[in-house]
Amino acid sequence: MKIADRALGLGVKPYLIAEMSGNHNRSLDRALEIVDAAAHAGADALKLQTYTAETMTLDVRVPGFVIDDPGSLWAGRQLHDLYDEAHTPWEWHGPIMARAASHGLHCFSTPFDDTAVDFLESLDVPAYKIASFECTDLPLIRKVARTGKPMIISTGMATCGEIDEAVRTARDAGCRDLVLLKCTSTYPATPENSNLRTIPNLRDAFGCEVGLSDHTMGCGVAVAAVALGATVIEKHFTLRRADGGVDSAFSLEPQEFAALRVETERAWQGLGHVSYGGTAAEEKSRVFRRTLYIARDMKAGDVLSEATLRIVRPGFGMAPKYYDTMLGKRINRDAPAGTPLTWDLLA
Repeated sequence: MKIADRALGLGVKPYLIAEMSGNHNRSLDRALEIVDAAAHAGADALKLQTYTAETMTLDVRVPGFVIDDPGSLWAGRQLHDLYDEAHTPWEWHGPIMARAASHGLHCFSTPFDDTAVDFLESLDVPAYKIASFECTDLPLIRKVARTGKPMIISTGMATCGEIDEAVRTARDAGCRDLVLLKCTSTYPATPENSNLRTIPNLRDAFGCEVGLSDHTMGCGVAVAAVALGATVIEKHFTLRRADGGVDSAFSLEPQEFAALRVETERAWQGLGHVSYGGTAAEEKSRVFRRTLYIARDMKAGDVLSEATLRIVRPGFGMAPKYYDTMLGKRINRDAPAGTPLTWDLLA
């Protein structure tokens, strides 16, 4: 499959998405700087989130609408206030996408309701992302699928049955290019909760491209995901974690994202294919294998013995497997020490 002009699949390097989310910290200038930094760090795409506080939740302070988990990054925050702080103003989308295009960087978004899809269609985005919390919002998935654009769905928390419902809904509504992302919906996530062995199972179960929406720190988990067949990696991205922001604590800085580009590509290159025997690059190394050599000066008619025949490097003589067979054999001409034992040397 492709997103715009970029192929996705096991035969090409991983597709890396830099998620801006709320790391613009309410500044368009900072948002544009993030676009520049993501492009320079090697991202293939920059992703936004398209919503308003009103399309996400209700402006009330009753149970359920205030985060009461003391372990949360946003403990005590009212949902409406948090979404209002984190949202990307819709009038910024055009300038951000234009800046991304100037770098040859794809730019698309996660819509959270029908109005966001209609708005993003007016901007002709090349793809859509469904967030893990919206994986069960089948009407939204159906709306996105009807655009005919490639769709990426995060599967955090979703059961196999819920993923199946999402996939069937997308395909029945016309989606042909689909990516499922393994995701752990905690912020930040830990490697222990990542369960990357799910990735090849997702590919087998649903017959589509798979990847990872990664909220762990560093790039180790993402590299392991590529080794297990992930073709898309999404990471939250910021200029500097020290600047703060709703997502900064689990976002990569530019130099870290650049390392992600390098290391995931190395992991992909390292996968190669099933191969035994030497590669073309190894051919010159064959000379360092051990083979049979004359270890002392010998005359024609002399008998090969443990004293005169050795298994040593380099690799121009007979294979070591013939050592026992050669003991007791006579040679047909003089052979100084250092002569490789070959069949034509035997009497």
